[in-house]
Amino acid sequence: MSQGGTGTGYYEVLPIGTIACARDTVMDDDWGNVESTVRLDGTRVGAEAVAGLEEFSHLEVVFLFHRVPSDAVVPGARHPRGNTEWPRVGVLAQRAKNRVNRLGVSRCELIRVSGLDLTVRALDAIDGTPVLDIKPYMAEFGPRGEVRQPEWSRELMRNYF
Repeated sequence: MSQGGTGTGYYEVLPIGTIACARDTVMDDDWGNVESTVRLDGTRVGAEAVAGLEEFSHLEVVFLFHRVPSDAVVPGARHPRGNTEWPRVGVLAQRAKNRVNRLGVSRCELIRVSGLDLTVRALDAIDGTPVLDIKPYMAEFGPRGEVRQPEWSRELMRNYF
């Protein structure tokens, strides 16, 4: 539902499922071996919505950082993970959970499809996380050309997966 007609106003987005996994606390590292189930809501999507999905090795999952309270949102800049050894950078130059719209996007390995349950590995979302959308990962949507990123971000990601 859109209000404003030209991209202004608000949009109503309803989850299509939730994450089920053993990890129920927010942690910044060690997501590589975490297996999760994306449990799709049959009242929101039909069984045919996942037809052909098993042909893909990876998914992109769009989800909501549902445990971030609105007063914890950072609309400006901060030190990533509060580490003052890293530069103070804008929230849009980070993948932090305290984002204005609290949206997360993650690429993960698809292990299997069983009805409306998708078993995945390395999805950095905790148990109970609302899933807003799922897309198959296609190499053609990956970056073209050289990828550039600052050294602090490489340090931050060292133990993430």
